[in-house]
Amino acid sequence: MPRPDLILLHPPTVFRFREHPGFYGPISDVIPSSSIFEIYPIGFLTMSDYLHRHGIPVRIVNLAMKMLRSESFDPEEFIRRLDALAFGIDLHWLPHADGSLSLAELLKKHHPRKPVILGGFSATYYHREIMADYPFVDFIVLGDSAEEPLRMLIEAIKSGSGFEAVPNLVWRDGTGRVIINELSNRPESLDYIQFDYLHLLKMAIKYRDPSGYIPFKYWLTYPVTAVFQCRGCSHNCASCAGSLSSFKKLCMRERPCFRPPELLAEDIRKISEYTGAPVMVIGDFLQAGEEYARKFLDAVRKYRIKNEVSVEFFTPPPQEFIRKVADCLENFNVEVSPESHDPKVRKTFGKAYGNRELEQMIASLFEVGCKRIDVFFMVGLPFQDYESVMGTVGYCEELLRTFGGSGRLLPMIAPLAPFVDPGSSIFEEPEKFGYRLCARTLREHRQAMLMPSWKYTLNYETKWMKRDDIVRATYDAALKLVDIKEAYGVIGSENGAMIRRHIVKAKSLIERIDGAGRPDEALRKEILRFNNLDSLCDKHELDWPIKGWRIHFLKLLKLLLR
Repeated sequence: MPRPDLILLHPPTVFRFREHPGFYGPISDVIPSSSIFEIYPIGFLTMSDYLHRHGIPVRIVNLAMKMLRSESFDPEEFIRRLDALAFGIDLHWLPHADGSLSLAELLKKHHPRKPVILGGFSATYYHREIMADYPFVDFIVLGDSAEEPLRMLIEAIKSGSGFEAVPNLVWRDGTGRVIINELSNRPESLDYIQFDYLHLLKMAIKYRDPSGYIPFKYWLTYPVTAVFQCRGCSHNCASCAGSLSSFKKLCMRERPCFRPPELLAEDIRKISEYTGAPVMVIGDFLQAGEEYARKFLDAVRKYRIKNEVSVEFFTPPPQEFIRKVADCLENFNVEVSPESHDPKVRKTFGKAYGNRELEQMIASLFEVGCKRIDVFFMVGLPFQDYESVMGTVGYCEELLRTFGGSGRLLPMIAPLAPFVDPGSSIFEEPEKFGYRLCARTLREHRQAMLMPSWKYTLNYETKWMKRDDIVRATYDAALKLVDIKEAYGVIGSENGAMIRRHIVKAKSLIERIDGAGRPDEALRKEILRFNNLDSLCDKHELDWPIKGWRIHFLKLLKLLLR
């Protein structure tokens, strides 16, 4: 097997989740991954592709996926046998605090002379604490665009000098002094990267490691792909590390940087050339303005894409623009996150539109042929108490009554869990939003991930709901929503009964963990089994309404040979 210069590794949230399980709860029920968040960042794809184009071989290892797929897989022995010039680990979203740091320590134990590199939002936010408290981390790449800094860092590692010239880099000199280089690599356009999924396939073949490249547990049965429209955001949702104010703090960006609209359309065309897999366009393409959005849609229209394409709207768009979307995308779905039925709660969270605008958008989308609309609500918001949460579920019933239960409208509700993101408005000014934080430092968040249940993992409470209230509201809302979705034909009675059993079981586990203090072996085994189940919904509810997927094998073979 060829030796790469860099191995990028993605850890599970809790590194020893198989031996020391906590009850992770519904922290991942409305996303494709399991509760150990085995989806590696899309940045792994762009970094690997960029470095390869510049003569630096890179291997991706989804260690979380390998550990999840096989109980007999020994991660330490696997790590011991790895060979590369350097190792990179994502510490992007904070739930990976334990997994990333445990993996870094293990890499340094077995490869003491090889550099260990961290990157991502959370690594950026906590770079001083990491360098002060975790000596097994050698470098941190700051910011949202690590491709070029990482290329320069690998070249500097090869030569043994020149670290002071690498932008966005945190490192130690020969005396152990921590040096923070200027965060000056802030590209104004994403025209230099590629979302080339063929590259991942080629690398999986090259390193004879298909499981190392699989994004999440169910991907082989539902191989959704994604393209990113931007880095950063023009909106300021109060709990999000990707918000406008957070990017100003973490990445020194005054505004998002965008992928040129023609290239974004080309990304989708390339995917459709060899597979019929669904494509998610991450980010509301109206953020860059209506002219950008129209250029993107006009470019997509020329390609006559047959794949299901999912788009996001952060605020309801004009009706004329909705017609434009339908004219340019043959098969499309929409995701929208109003968070609450209460406009006051929604506005405080950072979304200033009313229910009338939301309902007009839904009606317009169905009128022009949108296949499905996913509507996401949340528990744990400012001004939200138990009654407000249940009111949100009642509003879900109103939506289904108005727009029918054909399955084209899918309402979901889940807790803001496990953490309010560091760098977000709430994290920086919790009292202003009515929050009390239970964890501040990276060490505290790492410890929180090791708690026996998700109730104790939550890093916040609010003036309106304590952690007990958030847990109760989450499960009660989910039970009520299951009844509603079953009554309106969104889910079948068999699925409804299964989800009810899971919710009742989850509530029982929380009570037993509270009563036990420290779970015994029998309870730990029960928790471990339950962590593999979805407790608020059937995760496959999220699958788009397509009948399987296809690969154009001859085209794929030609592209690989090319």
